[in-house]
Amino acid sequence: MLTTLRGKDFIATQDWAVEGIESLLDVSHDLKRRFALGEPTRLLPDKTLFMIFFDKSTRTRNAFEAGMTQLGGHAHDLTPDVMQISHGESAKDTGIILSRYGHGIAIRHDTEPGAGDTYIREVACHADVPVINLQSDVDHPTQTLADLMTIREKVGTNLKGLKIAVSWAYAPSYAKPMSVPQGLVSLMTRFGMDVTLAHPPEYTLMEPILRDAENNARLSGGSFQVIHDMDSAFEGADVVYPKSWGIEQLFGQPDQALAISGRYKDWIADARRMALAGPNAIYMHCLPADRGYEVTDDVIDGPQSVVYDEAENRLHTAKAIMALTMGGKGSGRA
Repeated sequence: MLTTLRGKDFIATQDWAVEGIESLLDVSHDLKRRFALGEPTRLLPDKTLFMIFFDKSTRTRNAFEAGMTQLGGHAHDLTPDVMQISHGESAKDTGIILSRYGHGIAIRHDTEPGAGDTYIREVACHADVPVINLQSDVDHPTQTLADLMTIREKVGTNLKGLKIAVSWAYAPSYAKPMSVPQGLVSLMTRFGMDVTLAHPPEYTLMEPILRDAENNARLSGGSFQVIHDMDSAFEGADVVYPKSWGIEQLFGQPDQALAISGRYKDWIADARRMALAGPNAIYMHCLPADRGYEVTDDVIDGPQSVVYDEAENRLHTAKAIMALTMGGKGSGRA
C-alpha cells in the first residue's frame, strides 16, 4: 500500500480508498511520535515542493513549509502575483514546468466556487509529480485528514456510531469557503460515523458532495442527515464542529450575503449548546474562529475544546502526505 501511494495526487479524500487514508494516518502518528522524541525524519532529502497560494494561509502554509524542512527538503512559498499566472499563464504550462523543476506541487485556490478545484485538477492533469490540494472550493483534504486523526486520538479508532455534528455558525467577517464542511461530511461518512449536517436553508452544500456523503454512509454502515436546527444537531453529539461558510450563489456579492447571514446570529457554539451534546463531547474548529460569533470564549478555551491539538496535527498529516506521495518515482491507485 505505501509504495502504491508514490506519485499519487491528494486532491480530494474521496479520490482515495479507505486503506490509503489509513496508511496516511499510520504514518502521521509515527511522524508525530518521532517529532516528540526529537528524532530526525529526513525522508525527502533534497526534494522540492512548490506551494502556490491564491488565498491567505497560516496553518496550512506553515505546516507544509515546516514539514518539508523537517523531511529534509525545501518548500517554495509562492503567490500568483509573483508568477506568470498573474499574466495569464495556463494551468497546463504551470504544471509541466514546475514538474520539471521539483518533486511536488501544492495549491490553495478556494475563494471562487467552480474555479479552484477545476484549476488544481487541470494542473494535475499535466503534471508528472504529485499535486496536493491545500484547499479548494470543493474540499480541504489536508484539514479533514488532521481532523480525523484528532478524533481518533480523542475517542479511539473504532468510529462506528460516533455522532458528529457539522454545523454552520454565524460570522460577520467574510464569506468563508464551503470546502471544510464539504470535506468533513464526505470523509467522516466513510468511517461509519453518524454525521449530521446543520445549516440555515440558504447554506446548502454542493449537490455532488451531498450525494457522496449519502453513498459513503450507506457503504460504511453509518448515517447522514441534513437538518436546519443547530440545537438538534448538538443533541447527544460526540463531536461538534460548528463553523461559518458562504452561500454558493452569493460569493462575490458580499452585501447580499451578509444581509442573509445576519438573520442567523444565534447560530453560535456556546455553553448552552455544548450542554446539549454528549457528556464527553469535543469541540473542533479548523481555525481561525470568529470568537464571540461562531463560538464563545468559554467554549473554544474550555476543557472540551481540542482546536490546538487539531491544529498541531496539521503538521504531522502534512508530512505524511508529502512523505508517501513524494517519496519516490512511480504512481499507483490507493
